[in-house]
Amino acid sequence: MAVLQSFVSVHPDSHFPIQNLPYGVFKPQSASPPRPGVAIGDFVLDLSEISSAGLFDGPLLKNSDAFLQPNLNKFVSLGRPAWKEARATLQKLLSATEPTLRDNAVLRQKALVPMSSVELLLPVAVGDYTDFFTSLHHTKNCGIIFRGPQTPVLDNWYRLPVVYHGRASSVVISGTDIVRPRGQAHPVGSSTPYFGPSLKLDFELEMATIVGPGNELGKPVDINNAKDHIFGLVLMNDWSARDIQAWEYIPLGPFLGKSFGTTISPWIVTLEALEPFASEAPKQDPSPLPYLTEKEPKIYDISLEAHIKPAGHEDSGVVSRTNLKHLYWTLTQQLAHHTINGCNLRPGDLLGTGTVSGPEPESRACLLELTWNGRNTVSVNELNRKFLEDGDEVILTGYCKGNGYSVGFGICSGKNVPAAP
Repeated sequence: MAVLQSFVSVHPDSHFPIQNLPYGVFKPQSASPPRPGVAIGDFVLDLSEISSAGLFDGPLLKNSDAFLQPNLNKFVSLGRPAWKEARATLQKLLSATEPTLRDNAVLRQKALVPMSSVELLLPVAVGDYTDFFTSLHHTKNCGIIFRGPQTPVLDNWYRLPVVYHGRASSVVISGTDIVRPRGQAHPVGSSTPYFGPSLKLDFELEMATIVGPGNELGKPVDINNAKDHIFGLVLMNDWSARDIQAWEYIPLGPFLGKSFGTTISPWIVTLEALEPFASEAPKQDPSPLPYLTEKEPKIYDISLEAHIKPAGHEDSGVVSRTNLKHLYWTLTQQLAHHTINGCNLRPGDLLGTGTVSGPEPESRACLLELTWNGRNTVSVNELNRKFLEDGDEVILTGYCKGNGYSVGFGICSGKNVPAAP
């Protein structure tokens, strides 16, 4: 079967072919109001222009102002039928054989904006942010580091997706500087805790679900309907101050060690675009409780990489290669578990997967694991790192390949800058 092509030129290695069409929010110029767009090759298609031209003419979107909003929350709230209608419309408009946009020079000039000239913003207003802990390999490694090899994984971990509630206010878009946090850490040689800039600043290579339609308070989402509440996925770096985290996390879990910054990528890749890369999820042992038992458990084959560009260097070096398929708990199990007590999710909520570490040493997806809490070093451009130093930039990327094209997420980047005086 011939691969669908766009009239917009798309490089074979681009993350954004016509098969992807991820959604984001952008400003064409700094003084412009924010508006939704989709990525196609090296361009952004301005959905406010397409909507104003009356080209969303299907029954669900014909009279909708969802693409005239400053974020995607209204669109993601509409649900899968509207998402499918929008995708079908956009793929038709951008296809090589469709003249409506291709041959309309005036509209094409207004609607197709070079990506290099736009400002990318948070794609949704994040009302709530939750971070899971769903890689068995990450869990085992952290357990050995902090508790020893006797019981690295606690019994409850195999029974439920362990999770904590994060801080939505410090979720930022890729490219935002992250200020090294200050806080307390374990006392060293005295009874007084250390206080000052974190000495163990780390990244976490994660992905995150963007919630579509929510659920009413008191009404859990059925596991076999959970997919309909997931709009798509982004890359996520949940920056972590390991020394602050280690001192504060007992008994209530992470707080200042995490809440200073969480970076997400600007483009939301939909589940429809990822469907060709879905496969059956690994068998879980013990079998999950009925509310977490899926008829067709799926996981996505998404290759993930973390790069570090040391301060003062032009080039970055890869420090981790992993894959989303290494997760133990599926994205739909995470969402269903989140609501089983009646908790109400809302459109635009962010559900992080937790660090996506795999079974091999090179697939450890944070410096805590890669350096075994600073006992070892990783080499980056012939420099040794135990944890991040001021000026280091972390660049995450992710993509699926196959079927004659790639579906990618672009990058999720952030630079660590010195702590405020």
